[in-house]
Amino acid sequence: MKTLGIGMVGARYGAHMHYANYQKLPAGLIEIRGVCARSMESATAFANETGVGFATDDLHALLAREDIDIIDICSPPATHHEVAILAAKAGKHIIMEKPLTGYFGELGDEEPIGLHVSRAHMREGARRNAEAVREAVNNHGVKFCYAENWIYAPPIRKMRNLIAASKGSVLELRAEENHSGSNSVYSREWSATGGGALLRMGVHSVGACLHLKQWEGMHRLGRSIRPVSVMADVADLIHTEASDRARQAHAHQWISSDPVDVEDWANVTIRFDDGSRATVLVSDVGLGGLNTRVTAYLTDGVIKANMTANDTIETYAVDPATFNSEYFTEKLETKAGWNRPSCDEDWFRGFAQEIEDFIYAIRDKREPLSGIDLAVDCVNVIYSAYVSAEEGRRVSLE
Repeated sequence: MKTLGIGMVGARYGAHMHYANYQKLPAGLIEIRGVCARSMESATAFANETGVGFATDDLHALLAREDIDIIDICSPPATHHEVAILAAKAGKHIIMEKPLTGYFGELGDEEPIGLHVSRAHMREGARRNAEAVREAVNNHGVKFCYAENWIYAPPIRKMRNLIAASKGSVLELRAEENHSGSNSVYSREWSATGGGALLRMGVHSVGACLHLKQWEGMHRLGRSIRPVSVMADVADLIHTEASDRARQAHAHQWISSDPVDVEDWANVTIRFDDGSRATVLVSDVGLGGLNTRVTAYLTDGVIKANMTANDTIETYAVDPATFNSEYFTEKLETKAGWNRPSCDEDWFRGFAQEIEDFIYAIRDKREPLSGIDLAVDCVNVIYSAYVSAEEGRRVSLE
């Protein structure tokens, strides 16, 4: 069986996370043969750290290599759609970190764009970018693997099995993610990320809800249950009177979120074509470490999936330095008091499973569980939610 060659685009957090999970695959299945980054310094540093033999700051040089079958896109969101289209045209299969794309500004836009460009105009641009990627993927016959780890997480997989075991209907889904601020240096500005917490974090919750209703529909009806409209509210809670009052009281030193022109809080309601609803709540201003949950309310039961803060192991420490050398979980502010370290965060949150599915899907010439259609749907739902929040109305997804 041929060893699949991988070219990484991006050399920061996402690339290192993908690299770590590639190492869990059977020997000989894949080989990372190149890395491309914005600067040679970054590309070389990644290559030296991981032992990758080819480093470049020229994407075309990476795409020209005949020994590379897959392009893994872990670069900033503003680059995603253009890199994906070039990769598809070069005949390379694609693995892409979320989100698929967004709106990142056009010539003539007043800066910062998040404060001056209408969300309706942004939605048009984001949809155009998303459809351009789908068209390139379909036209060139390559696989597109969308790295939405939530739908691969064991708790969500078990939720699917439990929905199948019941005879009821999912009337409501509630999905949430919150923590105290992004790891990304690009997260503060719309022109780099295409949005704030709703896009950067909400894409997980939205993706999980869309997937679960699609899966329920296929299982119960033989067709997908589709989203039809959204209502939303968004806010920058850090730059409010409430936050200013906390700063004056010296009680505001733990939250790292500091937006320029993006939101750090969002609440979205999605209506589906069977009349059911999903509620998504995301926040960049929540202390206590990463919190990710999905709850399904069925006509004959309730299922709660918790992908973080599980109690498989618990610790207590008076001194936060007691367990200083051991990793607990993402974005935890302190190791003092009671805590719940993750035993295997990559596995519990689905990162290892998504990489495995992507590689075998490409090798076996089948579609991955998470592909281009889910990626496009997420962009449509989220940018329609931005329109809803700005205009104060329900927005149709048609």
